[in-house]
Amino acid sequence: MIKKLYLPLLMALVVALSSCNKKMGELSSDYFTTTPQVLEAVAGKVPVTINGKFPEKYFNKKAVVEVTPVLRWNGGEAKGQPAVFQGEKVEGNDQTISYKVGGNYTMKTSFDYVPEMAKSELYLEFKATIGKKVVTIPAVKVADGVISTSELVNNTLGNANPALGEDAFQRIIKEKHDANIMFLIQQANIRSSELKTAKEFNKEVANVNEAANKKISNIEVSAYASPDGGVSLNTTLAENRESNTTKMLSKDLKKAKIDAPIDAKYTAQDWEGFQELVSKSNIQDKELILRVLSMYQDPAQREQEIKNISSVYKTLADEILPQLRRSRLTLNYEIIGKSDEEIAKLTSSNPSELNVEELLYAATLTNDPAKQEAIYTQATKQFPNDYRAFNNLGKLAYQAGNVDKAESYFKKAASVNASPEVNMNLGLISLIKGDKAAAETYFGKAAGTKELGESMGNLYIAQGQYERAVNSFGDSKTNSAALAQILAKDYNKAKNTLANVERPDAYTDYLMAVLGARTNNSSMVTSSLKSAVAKDPSLAKKAATDLEFAKYFTNADFMSIAK
Repeated sequence: MIKKLYLPLLMALVVALSSCNKKMGELSSDYFTTTPQVLEAVAGKVPVTINGKFPEKYFNKKAVVEVTPVLRWNGGEAKGQPAVFQGEKVEGNDQTISYKVGGNYTMKTSFDYVPEMAKSELYLEFKATIGKKVVTIPAVKVADGVISTSELVNNTLGNANPALGEDAFQRIIKEKHDANIMFLIQQANIRSSELKTAKEFNKEVANVNEAANKKISNIEVSAYASPDGGVSLNTTLAENRESNTTKMLSKDLKKAKIDAPIDAKYTAQDWEGFQELVSKSNIQDKELILRVLSMYQDPAQREQEIKNISSVYKTLADEILPQLRRSRLTLNYEIIGKSDEEIAKLTSSNPSELNVEELLYAATLTNDPAKQEAIYTQATKQFPNDYRAFNNLGKLAYQAGNVDKAESYFKKAASVNASPEVNMNLGLISLIKGDKAAAETYFGKAAGTKELGESMGNLYIAQGQYERAVNSFGDSKTNSAALAQILAKDYNKAKNTLANVERPDAYTDYLMAVLGARTNNSSMVTSSLKSAVAKDPSLAKKAATDLEFAKYFTNADFMSIAK
């Protein structure tokens, strides 16, 4: 009886075990989905969310399965964060999967991006045991390749605009020369002692009039009376002081044969001048006097309240009020600088005759980078303590694609003056070298630079903040601005930007090809890619594996370019 039962029981056990082993075998790719469906590089990483399922009656109750995402490419691979699952009869803290109904799970992982990932495949690898027995579960392919369009920022950065150390050249500089004719209390006649002041003023007028690079605009006469005494008296005093001063000035100008317009006015009581002088003084009860001025607007009441402060009124009468009894003479004139032609000529023939502003300005009169470099180099020799020429040489080197040379010049500029412009440019260098943290630090010291918004846009792309990048670029017309718009899926704006890039290059055309692929415009893809490859043949190889063009990999026109 025992023997009869033993054999069927043994056979059932063998069938059960073999059945369990079979169910822990190969898994169909249908059980897995990825988000995104095609992997994409973001901020130097390749993030992916994997949703998987163990089907019903698959997961052995005593099994432990470790699932590891692995991105494979020719010659290498990268492993993501594994997850461990256990059967119902396993004692542990991992997610338990039911044998009867199976179970769903979600895995999130990220890979450090490398260019080889463009042509890659994402697999799930399984390490399974049932008790002490190792069970083989074949790896399952769950996704293809990596779209690396965001990484183009490392290339489009070359199209960025470093900050210029701008000149402060002014062709016309407005200047003025002041003098004061002083009067005694309640008098309007010009004393002989004041004629010396008038003579010195007239001498300055004559000098300006005779100078080849100067032009008189006008002469102002502003006469005043101090705010003591009645308004009527002070009005007459101020008017007479203005009249006498203007007559004297007119006579002197006529004698010198100088034709200059005179604009004259008078102020009966100079309360503004009084307040200014008191504010600058160390006079006793200064704050009290100023408070009176703010509390009372009526001149008579002001004067009476101040006289009531008997402790200081004598000081006011002796030190402050006499300074207000005057006629102020103001010569307004213009200094006319060198013409563009003169500056350009001197730049070539005798640059030592140019000041630093003129020399820096000279570089803006040509679009030839070689000539600009020569001018800035000369400026560094004549004015080695001015950072701008060093900075601008760095800008030229950057735009020529010589990053190391640019960095050297920017660092030299920083040693002279770590200005916001220099910090911004060093930030660009850090960004192009992949040091986002350093770039952010430098940009934080670059407040006020016109190009900072554009530079921050590049940083935001590198950080994967595409919408923020678009906003930061504003209306900038650069490759990076277009790249941000493509990544943010603002295709119409991207097309407009690419059509108006200030310095178009091979990557301008390549981005236009990407845009064509995303908007299903096959003619834009082929024509733009052809133009890009003509400028930079290496882009043909890139396009051949770029998943942006996956649907064109069998297109004859495309393949004739991307080969």
